[in-house]
Amino acid sequence: MSIPSSPIESVDRALLLILLMKESGPISVKSASEHLGVAPSTAHRLLNALMHRGFAAQDHERRYRLGPALVERHSERYTLQALRQSARSALMVLSQEVGETVQLMVLTECNIQFIDGIESTKTLRVGMRVGDKMPAFVSAGGKAILALFSNAELEDLYRQGIPAWPTSSIDSLKTLKREMTKVRLAEFGSNFEEMEEGVVGLGVAVTDPDGRPVAAITTATPSIRFDRNNIPSHVVALQTAAAAISEELQELQQAQ
Repeated sequence: MSIPSSPIESVDRALLLILLMKESGPISVKSASEHLGVAPSTAHRLLNALMHRGFAAQDHERRYRLGPALVERHSERYTLQALRQSARSALMVLSQEVGETVQLMVLTECNIQFIDGIESTKTLRVGMRVGDKMPAFVSAGGKAILALFSNAELEDLYRQGIPAWPTSSIDSLKTLKREMTKVRLAEFGSNFEEMEEGVVGLGVAVTDPDGRPVAAITTATPSIRFDRNNIPSHVVALQTAAAAISEELQELQQAQ
C-alpha cells in the first residue's frame, strides 16, 4: 500500500502544476502526471483541487489551464489603447482583403464592446459600432471568444440566465452550449442577422500567449450582398489577422 503524500508535498505539487500551466499552456492529466512523476489519479485529484479554488480551468478539449483566480482580464493585462494599437495594421490589411467593414471587440462580463474598426468604402455598407455593447452570444466575434470557454465557465458566466435578444435563437444555456460546439468545430463564429437584421458577421478570437481570448475581430457584410462562397477566404483572412495581432501583443508583453 502506498504511503499518502504529506500536505506540504501536495501543496508543492499543486504549485508545480500552476507553474507548468503558466509556462507550457494547457496540459492534460497525462502530461501533469509525467511532469510530477505521480499516478494519473493523483494528478487528476490535484488539478480538480486547483479548479475548485479557481486556480485552474478546463478548456473544451478537457485540458487544464490557468483559472480565473490567476488570469488577468484583458483590461488589466492589455489596455484598450494597447489592443487598438496592436490590431490597427492587421485591421487595415483585413479591410483591404475582404472589402467590408471590420471591427475589433472585447468581452466585458457577458457582453462584447466594440473598441475599434475600419468601415467599408462601399456605398452599401455596415456602419461601425465603436463604443456599443451587446450580448456576446449574438455577435460572431463574441461567439468566437465564448467558444474558448469551457462549459463550466459558460455556466458561471451565465449563472443569471441568458438575456433575451429579439433576433437570436439562443435562449438557454443548452442552446448556447450547442452553438459553442459548432463554433469550436468550425474554428470561427458567425451570425446570420442574429445581431441585427440585414447584417451577416464572421469572427475569430484573438488570444494571448497562454491561449486565452483577449479580443475578437469580425467582418460585417450587408446580407443582401453576402455570398456564402466567400466564407472560406474571409475566415482565412480573419485568422491571419488574428495571428498577427496575437504576435504584436506578445511582443508588447515581452517589452514590458
